[in-house]
Amino acid sequence: MGRRWRDGRGTLVVPEARRNGGPGGAGELVGAQVPLEIATSYRARTKGLLGRDAVDGAILLSPANSIHTLRMRIPIDVAYLDRDLNVIAVRTMKPWRLGLPRLRSRHVVEAEAGAMAGWGLRKGVRVEVRDGAVSPRVP
Repeated sequence: MGRRWRDGRGTLVVPEARRNGGPGGAGELVGAQVPLEIATSYRARTKGLLGRDAVDGAILLSPANSIHTLRMRIPIDVAYLDRDLNVIAVRTMKPWRLGLPRLRSRHVVEAEAGAMAGWGLRKGVRVEVRDGAVSPRVP
């Protein structure tokens, strides 16, 4: 199931993100929609988040199975996705670190540290990537 995206903008959809959850984890299930920058060319993937002080939403690097935070200014959350867009691992990385390659990973999503927990993005969740216009963000 090959994916063919182009550099540009899109939306990352995280289905079943919890909102207003109580102590037992109960809460309304909603889908988080996050503005997404798509980087598929060598040049766009190489640049990634370098030189930025903040991230508006997230960036998708494809194809990718590892990343580094050398020369980055901020800590980031990193989600490794398999070919079917299932999250196989989520890590927070400080600047100036090398990430280990994930053998099953085909795509990587990066965002500001702490953002992915708020979206409900965790191991085992299957996400969706929509090309084109960015939908409004669901809190």
